[in-house]
Amino acid sequence: MSKSEDRFVTVGCGEEARRIALSWRNGLGVPVVWLGGFKSDMASTKASHLDAWAKRSGRPFLRFDYSGHGRSKGRFEEGSIGRWLEESLAAIRHCIETRPILVGSSMGGWIALLAARELTRDCARRPAGLVLIAPAVDFTQTLIWESLPRQARRAIERKGVWLQPSAYSPEPYPITRNLIEEGRHHLLLDKPVKTGCPVHILQGMRDPDVPWRHAVTLMEHMADDHCVMTLVNDGDHRLSREQDLATLVKAIEGIDREESPNRSD
Repeated sequence: MSKSEDRFVTVGCGEEARRIALSWRNGLGVPVVWLGGFKSDMASTKASHLDAWAKRSGRPFLRFDYSGHGRSKGRFEEGSIGRWLEESLAAIRHCIETRPILVGSSMGGWIALLAARELTRDCARRPAGLVLIAPAVDFTQTLIWESLPRQARRAIERKGVWLQPSAYSPEPYPITRNLIEEGRHHLLLDKPVKTGCPVHILQGMRDPDVPWRHAVTLMEHMADDHCVMTLVNDGDHRLSREQDLATLVKAIEGIDREESPNRSD
């Protein structure tokens, strides 16, 4: 049975420094990294389920909170895709020395793809595979900005922020000008997406936030990778039901078997 250890890692310098909370569970085999979604944290249903699975199976598992999320320091309004990507890479490099499986949910799916691109330059940590749950790739542009009403765009341009009502929280989500503008530096769907590893996408067809056709578009951009998709016909955005969590674990274990074909579970 693996043991879990809470840690903190400081990312950035001076006024840009922020203390990132993470939980590292040691173990044997391919390490699994959880990359959460927009306004989510490492205590979410899926992250906690994977931690319990890692504990039972003796596998290494890393989860953490982006700045402005959960137990990490910083203001959410100061966050951006590049900032959260930097923190993700720092957490991975702080804990992991071998090839990981990156599991990204919603915004975390976008960050997982960006992190994979960076980690391919590091032979030791080149990803063994990706599991992407309702991957919100390029969401700041294609799923937010391009669908905003005119008054919301004006508020972002003039005031620097617009409060978007949330179906998952009584508090609205602040959508900042920096989030939108900085996100444009990390767009992926304007060119082929290459990870160099197997990818499994899990997507609910009743997802109101990331339409299933958005996931199909991503898959069409991944022609050079071995990519499979599981469409859940009655699945929502969270995919956190018992049967969804079982599908998630099977997807991770499938990639794990590809990386460690001689391992017996």
